[in-house]
Amino acid sequence: MIKNEEYIVEVIDINANGGGVAKYEGMAVFIPGAVPGDVAKVKIIKVTKSYAVGKLLELVKASEHRAEPPCVYAAKCGGCVAQHIKYEFQLKYKQKQVKDCLERIGKIREVEVLPTIAMENPIHYRNKAQYPIREVDGKIQIGFYAAKSHQVVDIEDCVIGNQKNGVIVDAIRKFLKDNKISIYNEATHKGLARHLVIRNSINFDEAMVCLVINGKKLPHAQDLVERLRAIPGITGILLNHNTAKGNVILAEQTTTLDGRDYIMDKIGELTFKISLLSFFQVNPVQTKVLYDIALGVAALTGSETVLDAYCGIGTISLFLAKEAKRVVGVEAIPQAVANANENAQINGIANVEFVLGNAEDVVLGEKFDVVVVDPPRKGCEEDFLKTIVANAPAKMVYISCDPATLARDVKFMYENGYVVNKVQPVDMFPYTSHVETCVLLSRLTT
Repeated sequence: MIKNEEYIVEVIDINANGGGVAKYEGMAVFIPGAVPGDVAKVKIIKVTKSYAVGKLLELVKASEHRAEPPCVYAAKCGGCVAQHIKYEFQLKYKQKQVKDCLERIGKIREVEVLPTIAMENPIHYRNKAQYPIREVDGKIQIGFYAAKSHQVVDIEDCVIGNQKNGVIVDAIRKFLKDNKISIYNEATHKGLARHLVIRNSINFDEAMVCLVINGKKLPHAQDLVERLRAIPGITGILLNHNTAKGNVILAEQTTTLDGRDYIMDKIGELTFKISLLSFFQVNPVQTKVLYDIALGVAALTGSETVLDAYCGIGTISLFLAKEAKRVVGVEAIPQAVANANENAQINGIANVEFVLGNAEDVVLGEKFDVVVVDPPRKGCEEDFLKTIVANAPAKMVYISCDPATLARDVKFMYENGYVVNKVQPVDMFPYTSHVETCVLLSRLTT
């Protein structure tokens, strides 16, 4: 293929980023915005030895799996890359993505990957939004980054975000404009307003609003408080002081301007206190589905000692504690451990202990019957997996947000005496390319 030339290709597959994949004379062509079944005219914008990248110019024939995006910003915003795909097909390609990774990376071929569990109403599900704030040609832009760039797409409403967020964004935009608050510039590291972070509760009418600033004080802060107080349900107004260069959104130092520095929410019958820096799944509805699956495959009888590595604020630990003899949750972030202990007290659960530190250190000191892991996207460290293998729990329940690192870690466990019993994808992030998966591994006895 030749760069800048145009070709007509048939899209036959979809990649991990939600883009279409075609083949032309044996070469793979990746086409953002294309869907399997499309016949498309594309312009080649990149060519390597093994693949090419094409820009979709025209649909010669539209796929039966193609849909009209529900969001007006879909073509510009880099957040929801699968809005042009019918929801039923999104579920199928996420199932295929998990299976392909387990086979290609994990080298595990004789395992059934169950159909992806759908969300009944796959819109307005996110309980957290992080908006970069920028200024372009004198206009304040609050929204999300365009695909593969740091250019901000100005957003009035988000189809997967909380419906209250649009009103809050509008109030922040007007406050910044009316009070002539300087806007942060990434290149010069000057300007005050950097990001807006909103956390919502779906079970209680509560929202936490945090303006991230490149400094210690916000001019006209009381005016901001009064504007946000006029919006029903805002229970906390915060400033986060991030004066560091780089793309990390939140710093450690936070000031409470008004109300509380946390919100309350529920997953099932359990209630959780969630602070600004706490990790809490962004889709509580599907989180309940996921945790019920994890609890089901763990099949606890009430006699087990369970380790919950990467426990965060204790969400999975408290679910497990209902059916275990004892649960030990481990987390490396002090504030999360403090929240986890509070959440245990709130829910009246006594058979759980939360430990600050690294999971491998805790594993060395005690024998566990079941280990549950819900690591970040990068997966588990190999040293940690080695420690788990040495501890020899009968079961490992692995919850993953990245099929590739899941497959890598499952391969390690498989090679060290564990067999894959169940693989269940859950659609935690509709209209995106991401998928959550729960895997049960059991130790082979000799």
